Amino acid sequence: MTGVTQGTWGCAPPPGPILGQKNVKTPIPPLQAPRGGGVRGVGETAPGQGCTVPLSGRGLSGRAVHAGRCSPSPTSLPQRVRGRRRELDYISQQAPRPPRRGRGGASPGRSGAAMAAEWSVVLLTCQRGGCVSAFQRELEARRLRGGLGPRPPPLLLAVEDPWARLGSGGATLNALLVAAEHLSARAGCTVVTSDVLREARILILHMGRDFSFDDCGRAFTCLPVEEPGALAEALVCNLDSLLGTMTHRLCVGSPPGVWVCSTDMLLTVPSAPGIVWDGFQGVRVIAVPGSQMYARNHGVYLTDEQGLVHDIIYKGTEAQIRQCAGPDGAVPLVCGVVFFSSDAAEQLLATHVIPPLDACTYMGLDSGAPPIQLSLFFDIVLCMARGMTEEDFVKGGGDASARNARSVLWTALRAFPLSMACIPDASYDYMTMSASDHIRSLTLLPGSASHLRFSKTAHSHVDRPCLLEDGSSVTNCLLEGAVRLAAGSVIQHCHLQGPLEIGPGCLLSGLAVGSSPALQGCPLRDIVLQGHHVRLRDLPCRVFTLTGRLDDWQSPAEEATYLNVPWAEFFHRTGIREGDLWDAETPRRSRCLLSARLFPVLHACEALGLDDVLWLLAPAAAAGKRLACWRTAWRMSWQELLPCLDKAAELGARRALFFLQGQRKVRAVLLGHRDSSLLPLTRSAVHEGYHEAMLGTLDEVASMAGDVGIAARALACIAEVLGCMARGEGGLRSGPAANREWASAFGRLESGDIAGGVRELAAERQKWMSRPALLVRAARHYEGAEQILVRQAVMSSCQFVTVGQAELPPLGHWVQVACPARLDLSGGWSDTPPITYEHGGAVVDVAVLVDGCRPIGARVRRISEPELRLVSLGGTSRSEAVAELVCRELEHLQDYCQPHAPGALLKAAFICTQVVQFPSQKPLQAQLMESFGGGFEVHTWSKLPHGSGLGTSSILAGAVMASLYRAAGKAASTESLIHAVLHLEQRLTTGGGWQDQVGGLVPGIKIGRSKAQLPLRVEVEKILVPDSFTQTLNNHLLLVYTGKTRLARNLLQDVVRNWYARLPSTVQNADALVSNAEECAQALRQGNLLLIGKCLDRYWQQKKCMAPGCEPLAVGRMMDALRPYVYGQCLAGAGGGGFLYVLTKVPRQKEALHQILAKTEGLGNFSIHSIAVDTSGFSVEVVGCDLKDGAHPGEDMAV
Repeated sequence: MTGVTQGTWGCAPPPGPILGQKNVKTPIPPLQAPRGGGVRGVGETAPGQGCTVPLSGRGLSGRAVHAGRCSPSPTSLPQRVRGRRRELDYISQQAPRPPRRGRGGASPGRSGAAMAAEWSVVLLTCQRGGCVSAFQRELEARRLRGGLGPRPPPLLLAVEDPWARLGSGGATLNALLVAAEHLSARAGCTVVTSDVLREARILILHMGRDFSFDDCGRAFTCLPVEEPGALAEALVCNLDSLLGTMTHRLCVGSPPGVWVCSTDMLLTVPSAPGIVWDGFQGVRVIAVPGSQMYARNHGVYLTDEQGLVHDIIYKGTEAQIRQCAGPDGAVPLVCGVVFFSSDAAEQLLATHVIPPLDACTYMGLDSGAPPIQLSLFFDIVLCMARGMTEEDFVKGGGDASARNARSVLWTALRAFPLSMACIPDASYDYMTMSASDHIRSLTLLPGSASHLRFSKTAHSHVDRPCLLEDGSSVTNCLLEGAVRLAAGSVIQHCHLQGPLEIGPGCLLSGLAVGSSPALQGCPLRDIVLQGHHVRLRDLPCRVFTLTGRLDDWQSPAEEATYLNVPWAEFFHRTGIREGDLWDAETPRRSRCLLSARLFPVLHACEALGLDDVLWLLAPAAAAGKRLACWRTAWRMSWQELLPCLDKAAELGARRALFFLQGQRKVRAVLLGHRDSSLLPLTRSAVHEGYHEAMLGTLDEVASMAGDVGIAARALACIAEVLGCMARGEGGLRSGPAANREWASAFGRLESGDIAGGVRELAAERQKWMSRPALLVRAARHYEGAEQILVRQAVMSSCQFVTVGQAELPPLGHWVQVACPARLDLSGGWSDTPPITYEHGGAVVDVAVLVDGCRPIGARVRRISEPELRLVSLGGTSRSEAVAELVCRELEHLQDYCQPHAPGALLKAAFICTQVVQFPSQKPLQAQLMESFGGGFEVHTWSKLPHGSGLGTSSILAGAVMASLYRAAGKAASTESLIHAVLHLEQRLTTGGGWQDQVGGLVPGIKIGRSKAQLPLRVEVEKILVPDSFTQTLNNHLLLVYTGKTRLARNLLQDVVRNWYARLPSTVQNADALVSNAEECAQALRQGNLLLIGKCLDRYWQQKKCMAPGCEPLAVGRMMDALRPYVYGQCLAGAGGGGFLYVLTKVPRQKEALHQILAKTEGLGNFSIHSIAVDTSGFSVEVVGCDLKDGAHPGEDMAV
């Protein structure tokens, strides 16, 4: 064995006297289970909640029931099998059956073949009176937030032990019965049948005993871990760690059966544990390698050469431990994990009706059976060890009841082989009652095999993180002000205000903000200070306990310490006497910290607080003032407090604090412009019922930020909350957002009154919260409100639009603009608002001629009539008009912001160039006559199909604005036009970025960049390529029309939503887009076609990551067919269809590629076109009245 990590043993103590009474055979009558569901209250012990039947089917009924079938009226076992011999003879006949192969995934023998174990049932056992309903809620919360694997089990059950001291074996048998009963009910059976175990995968987790350092037990001890990739943000407890280990590592590939796992240890298992399941049968124990010295106080397995367990040795001699060692000297430590095959589980379940083992289940309790304590390892597992004889095993049971129980187990299970799997590089750390050990386990990083990564601060808001020393740990806390924490100290579940100084060796837990004044100035070093929720019958109260890091709970006072000093010294310093802590009749050896009545609970005259225990640390002079108050208070020992701990209240307080610090996180992330996703926290808030608090915080941030970018993101987060509240119902998130009920709020936002708009949105929101359909519609309107603010942010770029004066062309003279198309070689999507001003963008663009011509154009002339004539031509400037619209009133322009309205782009161009003032009191005709002596006629054309991906609409907007400015006697630079088009597209409400106009309006090859700031400014750098490389590109670039049309707006909505959610994949992809654009620019400067091709391929993968679904099936086939012949290829623009551009390995391959694609099935109509870099850029010409002067060579391309 290699990679040994020391741990401690998490199993039950060695066998000793077992509590029990004389066996009384009380008949258990068969009871009918309700149809269609589990038995109500199963696993609990309240009256009327134990309705079930003795096990029927194979193993008890005397007949075999076929797998997967339940008998509607089975032959039940007699009420009580009479005669000891009959019971044992019957069980002995049930020989182990051959192993079965599991369902789902690969063969059980291939460890790691499946991604996760798929559980049928997960059960969590807890002590009697252990608040089972609170733990059931915790299990359900983990199902909701995706913490139980990709396919969560249909059954999650928190099961209460029937007896106070049931033991791990008894708890296992009771949980197995509860699981079988629920599975039987789900299968439609009216009685419990063992057949349901045949294909079931069951996980039983035992909470075990109370834990001094966490009121909710070791299972719910929080670890300093954050999981950024989790679907929902939540505290990570030891239970979550074990669920992850069992589901995704240890149990992967195992056959059907029952896994049993203790939760009293921190378990680390490598991702591929290497367990072989081929041909497995019987029972298997899991071990981890450890040292012989460590094993002296723990359990080890003694195995033979075949890996079968010979004996379990607990606290053995050096010689006994040495014989367990492997070649490297390491020994297999018992770690509290056992697997029972379905055959073995059936046989174990069969014993639940046989006295005295029936007393281990809730059915036995309901039937009046006397209590019995049963150990999983030393009563159940040990009977299968090869070195154990029946006589020795049965005699080791203590009293008669225990011996009878062992006799039944021997007969039932002895035939099953007991094998061991020792996992290399695995480790476990038993959670002892030592404060030093507990602090160490929370401050030391786990081993490399662990799937967890500890952090100094987890799920905490800390004002001054620089005051937390390395080696300290803060989990689920809110630390305000100057809180200094030394190395080797831990704070959990606390809300504290500084100034505070916490020295080394401390554990603070459960302290509310009101405790801070008492802590200020108090020397804290090597102490454990905890706040507890206690319920004394119906009276809830808060109790504080104080102990030392080095204190031992159970050692007699004469030999032990309190607050790290001998008890005698403590008595002398404080004035407390032994009689204050222990009754006179308490034996000297029983006087220990566990039983000392140290902790004030109630006082007749005053409220108690943290001061009432902190005085125990004070020097003698100060202690006298508090002694009298302490003596007159009603005090309890830790032993007396344990059964009064209110676990539900504690878990609720932790949740409340988690979401309180979560609200601080929301503010910090939004106001700090952080690229952290709030979606996991949003999901948790909705699952846990804290959505109103989340909405209130987001409302506050949106209204108080004073920054339209922050406010827009806050509104997008509100939309996510509402969408999560719909829980996948109510329709699609994308949809219309113009309901008149929201118009007033939208109007306030449009006017710049963000705070007022947010208030009105919140008021309207309350009317839409009642059902999923309304929630989804409300989410759409919040996204609509967010887009209003995005538009305002982008329109800050207007300050970079500079318009000068130019000579007014004569009436009737055309101003004509012809523009190239653009190819985006890298970086697209990073130019899209809000990504472009929140993250920063970089896009490499090329202006291109398509089949030798500039395919996009517009012309404008002044006319004598005071009207606006808007004409859309066919494919060229000489084509016939396909649509014509005349606007004579301002009202005709009011739909300029509706992209699909006739002439919307042209109407928006008149408004954005301020040729027309809208809105205005002055009529349109009056405006036109006063400023220009008449109206305007505009013609536009594009030879590119709709949704081409070549930037048509934005480039056309640039062409229209350029010609309109010139026709109106104005002049605008290319930089101004780039920013003017940004403004126009926001007014048009189509959104979009700046790469299209940069590509089509700036000649040649260039890279555009924008910084992560407002106002949004685009800067363009021309890329200087080697001589003749432009012609090389022309020879190697081809354009393939895919025949598929895409709508970029549909993709855009999803991209913007994912960006505002700051999905980690989206943020990482945005980084990659920008870096790839810079790499592509460098490859172009070098003239390296191979590197350019790699950038293109990488760019296409980035596009697919940013907008999943943008590669139609036919396009995928096309790209697969072309891949051997190209350096790289990519769909232009957003993808989804349009044009594919390819960089061929061999120049001038148009005909060759056409032949290849013609032979490829399933492509539909495609065409191939030549492209060339346009080094001149768009042209603006005043061409008089002769339209032919504006013609450009090669305009006859048809797509």
